[in-house]
Amino acid sequence: MQKITKEVYLKWYEDMLFWRKFEDKLAAVYIQQKVRGFLHLYNGQEAVLAGALHAMDLTKDKMITAYRNHVQPIGMGEDPRRVMAELYGKATGTSKGMGGSMHIFSKEFRFYGGHGIVGGQIPLGAGMAFGDKYNGVDAVTLCCFGDGAARQGSLHETFNLAMLWKLPVVFVCENNGYAMGTSVERTANHGEIWKLGKGYEMPCGPVDGMNPIKVAEAFDEAIQRARRGDGPTFLELKTYRYRGHSMSDAQHYRTKDEVEEYKKIDPITQVKDVILEKKYATEDDLKVIDKRVKDLVLECEKFAEESPFPDKQQLYDMVYEQQDYPFIQHKI
Repeated sequence: MQKITKEVYLKWYEDMLFWRKFEDKLAAVYIQQKVRGFLHLYNGQEAVLAGALHAMDLTKDKMITAYRNHVQPIGMGEDPRRVMAELYGKATGTSKGMGGSMHIFSKEFRFYGGHGIVGGQIPLGAGMAFGDKYNGVDAVTLCCFGDGAARQGSLHETFNLAMLWKLPVVFVCENNGYAMGTSVERTANHGEIWKLGKGYEMPCGPVDGMNPIKVAEAFDEAIQRARRGDGPTFLELKTYRYRGHSMSDAQHYRTKDEVEEYKKIDPITQVKDVILEKKYATEDDLKVIDKRVKDLVLECEKFAEESPFPDKQQLYDMVYEQQDYPFIQHKI
């Protein structure tokens, strides 16, 4: 893993701040009904992505996740304007406006969704890793999911085969405390999700998901293990989301005081404090970054607003058709 330098801290600050403001803008335009359907925001969980990206090799490693998936492809290199356009349902979006909020996708930058089925991406992530191993590709797949998906049977089937075949995959549970609106304590008789890995003799453990340094260190160890051919790791990133499960969530299951307590260990604030303490930048320097972030968010909004909606013909162009499909027998 690259050393965590002044430049890394400044990049973390700018990236995480941009992700936060990008999501805030989405919340605002959702209320204006410019973004439709479901909308699941990442506010509070930014350290998970920041630390993971630092440990990854973005020239070859892959990522797959659930439907809280807007900022991950941006971190991996996708144009944020195209991500915003996809949420608007515009033709310039990453999936030409056909995927929307829950199905952001970027093959170019090795981001494979965006999946609306809870836990549906877990076996897919292992399958991607299997493909890399089978084809001799030196890449590692990060397979991310929430605490609710940890209760899916597909997780156990996937863990079993991933260990049996020593697949180059890192399983990542982003435990933000509530599966939709149900706390971890109400879904199992144990609160330590990472211990599920022990049943498969899979290296596993908890990680402070609010601190990008702790995240980067844990991911680096897991990614290097996978790259050596030693198989998967299961990490439980203990994090927190400040907003509801989705925009329609009234959040009756928690108090405002609880949210405010977690904001005291906000990942952006933690990084900012280090920057100022170590004199990596001044308050005025950070204000320049803040303005740059604000301007980019407005640029993304403008691009999405001005982009066209898809033509109706696109509905037909994006349906797969093969005239000589070999398994269809025609009557003579």
